[in-house]
Amino acid sequence: MKRRNIGTGTTWEDEVGYSRAVKTGGEIHVSGTTATSHDGTIVGLGDPYRQTKQILSNIEDALSELDASLTDIVRTRIYVVDIEDWETVGRAHGELLGEVRPATTMVEVEQLIEPELLVEIEAVARVDT
Repeated sequence: MKRRNIGTGTTWEDEVGYSRAVKTGGEIHVSGTTATSHDGTIVGLGDPYRQTKQILSNIEDALSELDASLTDIVRTRIYVVDIEDWETVGRAHGELLGEVRPATTMVEVEQLIEPELLVEIEAVARVDT
């Protein structure tokens, strides 16, 4: 089966040894994605809604590189550092994926890789091969 990896060039990808997204056959797995801009700065400091919107934009960019889109997402996993933000994060998720309605899980975690990060999202998409 043909495998295609894409990266964003962040130092984390090299240090940890992972790809932003991996496509094998008709399945695409997008790694845990945070609210970073193209220059690596964190977007939406203190704002879980803005962070979620940026994350989904970053996921959309990764999918686009693999000839897919947000409408191809079948699964998301959302990690939040404060479960009290579930409604805000859920609203942002729903604004972009409400029509798609992927299977979704949201869980609280103690912390993410940077203390300013409030949300991280993984995604799985399916495309016709």
